[in-house]
Parts: sequence; C-alpha cells; structure tokens
Amino acid sequence: MGDFLELAARRQSCRSFTGERVEREKLTKCVEAARLAPSGCNGQPWSFVVVDAPDKAAQVAKCAQVVGESNKFTGKAGAFIVVLEEHAVLNPALRKMLDSQIFAKGDIGGAVVSICIEAAELGIGTCVIGLYDRESLTKILNLPVEQRFGALIAVGYPTDETIRPKIRKPLEEIVRYV
Repeated sequence: MGDFLELAARRQSCRSFTGERVEREKLTKCVEAARLAPSGCNGQPWSFVVVDAPDKAAQVAKCAQVVGESNKFTGKAGAFIVVLEEHAVLNPALRKMLDSQIFAKGDIGGAVVSICIEAAELGIGTCVIGLYDRESLTKILNLPVEQRFGALIAVGYPTDETIRPKIRKPLEEIVRYV
C-alpha cells in the first residue's frame, strides 16, 4: 500500500499542461475513484462528463477563460472532467426528515478530491476551475439549462513535475483534541 499523505502532498493545482491527450483508461480510473467516494446517506448526488475529444476540450477551455487572462492555461489541458450535481437518492424515511441535497456540496467536494488524488497517482495534473461560463458550458455539453454544476476540472500532463511546497496553516492552528 502506498502512503496517502505522500500522495496528498504530491497533488497540486497544475497550471501548465503539455497539450498531450490523456488516455481514456486513466480518465476512467479518475472517475471510478470519484464514484467510490463517500456520500452522505449514500446519496451519490453526482454524474460526470469526461471531455476528451480535442475539439470539445478546446470549447470547454474557452468557457474557463472568461475573466481577463485567468485560466489561459486550460487551452493546453488534455481533457476536462465536469462534475454535475444530481438529485441525491435518499431512502424514504430520510427524505421525510432531510432535503435530498443537504449533503450534495460536501459529497461533490469529496468526489473532486478523489479525482485529483487518483490523477496524481497516475502522473496526471489537475486544476479545479472556479470561474467559468456555465451557460456556454451547458450548451457545449448539451445539458438542460437548469443543470447544476459541481466542478470543472482541467486534466493533463504537467510540463513541469516539480512539486511546489504547500503553504498551509500549521496543524496546531487548525486542530484541537477534547
């Protein structure tokens, strides 16, 4: 078994891709990791669109390049994984007590982390894109206008595999034991 903390330290937001296509088998492994992620009450409020056709990936990259020079690097991403928020499936007793989407944001966050960690294990870089044109992306992917997005992840081979030091708060500042 590998060391998860070492893998988590290796994972980083890649903003310089080679432009090389990412093998579909590797993209599928990333989505499989997300599928296996935990979700509140096993609601699994997600679906995934893998964009690996070069023409579609170029269109998706343009959706990410909406604010000045931000996200220009996405033009060299080999693929994108779009995480969609779906209706969580809760058992009838829970549906009476909880809104079906109560855990959705956290569940999707876990799925996104799983994608990024599996990609790092496979030698692939990822960057979760926060700013993108949702309306255009909806049209490109032929989704209903009311579709909720969970995340847009640029995926590709990094031009530089040097691991940058992570700047994080010290553990002592963020944890307490009782």
